Amino acid sequence: MIAGFKRVIALGAATAALTAGVAFSSVGAAEAAPSHTVVTAVHDGGKERCHVVKGYWTKTWHKATRDRHGKVHPGYWTKTWHKARKVCDRH
Repeated sequence: MIAGFKRVIALGAATAALTAGVAFSSVGAAEAAPSHTVVTAVHDGGKERCHVVKGYWTKTWHKATRDRHGKVHPGYWTKTWHKARKVCDRH
């Protein structure tokens, strides 16, 4: 009886280890796969003009708010960074 119980526990542990190994190996394979980028088709004989817009900061004002206890929290400014990006215009 006890030997059978130990065998069942050992099989369960081995199954769990194999399942975890398969899960981790599939995650590693998914991360190693190349990411696909979307390529836009060139229309009108390639009359696109592209340029790179540099990154820039913007300031945003957040209005004063009142919390659930009735306390007023003053407004404040935050700065947000916008990354550089490529802009294409068709002519």
